Formats: sequence, structure tokens, C-alpha cells
Amino acid sequence: MRKSAIIVLMVCMSMMIWTTGCTDKKKAVAADTTAVTDTIADTTAVDSLEDLIDDAPISKAVDELFDDFFFNFAGNRKLQMKRIKFPLPVVKDGKTVQMTKSQWQMERFFMPQGFYTLILDNRKQLNLSKDTSINHVVVEKINLQEQHVKKYNFDRKDGVWMLTSIDNSAMVQNNNSSFLKFYQRFATDTAFQIKSLSNPIAFTGPDPDDDFETITGDLLPEQWPDVGPTDLPRDLIYNIIYGQEYKESTQKIFLLRGIANGQELQMTFKAIGGEWKLTGLVE
Repeated sequence: MRKSAIIVLMVCMSMMIWTTGCTDKKKAVAADTTAVTDTIADTTAVDSLEDLIDDAPISKAVDELFDDFFFNFAGNRKLQMKRIKFPLPVVKDGKTVQMTKSQWQMERFFMPQGFYTLILDNRKQLNLSKDTSINHVVVEKINLQEQHVKKYNFDRKDGVWMLTSIDNSAMVQNNNSSFLKFYQRFATDTAFQIKSLSNPIAFTGPDPDDDFETITGDLLPEQWPDVGPTDLPRDLIYNIIYGQEYKESTQKIFLLRGIANGQELQMTFKAIGGEWKLTGLVE
């Protein structure tokens, strides 16, 4: 997946905002006046960086792959406003309202958190993001706490990607509802997580003795606390549907990808005896 300089700038901006927030809280305890002054200066710096991102030129090739377009769409305010078809149909509770341009608020999606997630049925779907023939993509914003899914529908017409509508629905209506319900508990309940491990788990990860090599083997459930990820997203996750149609399959691949660091975590789950089990882990 190609990434432009804009993506890097966005990640830097997100880090700047997070760091500034922590710094200001500490300064407020020592000297309120200094904290206010520093906050103004830091805000100015962030605004200047956002202006720089917004003014950066966008290559015509950005519309070839949806991922290239979407990262720029999420990071560039001016591009985002240009690539929304207003009035924008928004469906909620079975009713459709037309959102005007003045009502839209900048949506940065998963950019501030620095990673995004995908839910796939099989390994073949891993290559869908590289398909330049795709003309319809859905970005799902899944709120696990509120059991709610917000779908952003994108269509490419005459070679240009546009956000054409938004659908809101309960998570129970989602094609991945069974797995999403399981995943929410898997990510938050340690005892349930251990219970949901296959014995053994197929494991592929970095070789501790060689930074350029990987090792493969079997991982036992009792080894999970030392090897398994400890910071799985619990509240809000995303999914990008590159035209694939989900079905009640017995396998789901949960993919977590870093935006700027190239890191990736791949977890394979299979329905065994009517219960989801983690059967594979690739770090």
C-alpha cells in the first residue's frame, strides 16, 4: 500500500496533538499563565501544520487505489469537502435525511489512533485493496460499546472517488455480527480470551535472535500471556469492504495494520463446535 507524504504528516500531527495535551496538563499545575501561553503557541503550530497538509498538491494517481484516496481523504480537509456528494443522504432508523455542506464536520476516521483494522473471510481477500478495478467501497466505523455500525459508502465515477451516502444500523444487523459480538468479549475478558484459544495455535513471529528472520511453530494456550497482544482495540474498530460479500463463514481473519510503521498483526479465528476459537497468529 503506497503512502504519500500527506499520510506521514497526518501521523506527525496526531502525535503532536497527543503530546501537547499531556504537556499542557502538567504545566497547568505549576503555572496557569504559562500554560495558557503555551497552549496558544501549540495550537498555532497545529493549525499551521493542518494548513500545510490541506495545501499540499494531490496527485491524479490518488484515485487509482482506494487506499491511496482514502488516506488523503481522511487527512486533507479541502480534499474531503470536494469529494463528498452534497446533499449527502444519511440513513438512520430507517429514515433518510439530506446532510448539507455546512452541516458536515471533518472526519479523520482512524488516522489519530495510528492503525486500522480489517475483517476478512479468507486470505484471498488480503489482495482486494490492490485491485484498481474496484468502483465501490464501504468503510465501516464499528462502535463495539454502543453496538452501532456507521457505513460510509464510496463510489468511483469517471475515475474519481466520492463519498455518496452514509448508513447507520445496529451491530446485530451487520453481516459480521456473530464475530463482532465474540470479538468484543475476546478483547475485554481475559478469562474468556484464554478459553477461546485453540490448542495449539499456529504461530509466526519475529526471531528473537535475528531481526531479519521469522520463526514458525505451535503456540500453547499457557504461553499466550507472554506472546499474545495485550492492547487489542476494545471500543472502536474499522472495517473496509472492497466489494467482497460476507457470508456466515466458519473463518474470520482479523487484521490490525499500523499506518506509518508498517507493523501488522493477523489473527485467524475459526468456528469450532459452534464457538469461535483463535487458531492462528502472525506478528
